[in-house]
Amino acid sequence: MKKDDLSASAKPSVQVLERMFTLIDVLASREEAVSLKEISERTGLHPSTTHRILNDLALGRFVDRPESGSYRLGMRFLELGNLVKARLNVREVALTPMRQLYKQIQQPISLSVRQGDEIVYVERAYSERSGMQVVRAIGGHAPLHLTSNGKLFLAADDSQQVRAYATRTGLPGKTHFSITQLGELEHELAKVRQYGIARDNEELELGVRCMAAGIYDDQGKLIAGLSISAPADRLDESWAPRLQATVQEISSALGCASARTPNTQPAADTYSRSHQQG
Repeated sequence: MKKDDLSASAKPSVQVLERMFTLIDVLASREEAVSLKEISERTGLHPSTTHRILNDLALGRFVDRPESGSYRLGMRFLELGNLVKARLNVREVALTPMRQLYKQIQQPISLSVRQGDEIVYVERAYSERSGMQVVRAIGGHAPLHLTSNGKLFLAADDSQQVRAYATRTGLPGKTHFSITQLGELEHELAKVRQYGIARDNEELELGVRCMAAGIYDDQGKLIAGLSISAPADRLDESWAPRLQATVQEISSALGCASARTPNTQPAADTYSRSHQQG
């Protein structure tokens, strides 16, 4: 008897939560306040049930009533959302999608953030059998203009900031493919802005090519770059859509409504080899 009573008492609480989530979804789908009648019609709940649950939500400031008979999401969601945002760590959010991407392409994946005039590697997914030196230890760093992830951040800067970077650093090179002239760098960054993909074509390390795409926060700000590294003759242009899908997944998890996507896919050799003239 007691077991039946417990089951009976548990069932309504689950049902109420399910109904509450449905009501919240309806309110979240509209920018303006929604009438009780419309909410009831869209959820299929009786008006009296809808009214009772909404009033309870209003007590907790999860729902506001700007005028009699209409409802919208309350400020409590903003307060809680800000708490969640403050606790989000791009490395933690990115790790699982990075590992999934690695499983698909079997090439090293690196997550980097900007620190001054360099990028810093904060996470990676790779096989211990990889012999590429570019698979750097977490905490390693490299110049912005020589790395695919670094170029993402430079492309987010305006022309004055890019020129200031070139003046500060002198654009030192590492290989004969390195970009060491401002005009060439500006041309490269224009392609990054156009296509949403940045590349390192043996500019940091001979024999290694990389492609990268950006990760954005809920304000649409570039906060990290995700790159694929591969032997120069094995970098596959078909990986670009998978890379884009991965950064969009991570950006969405961080609250970005619409992550940056390329306008068009560049011809494989047109972009990837355009500045390897000697």
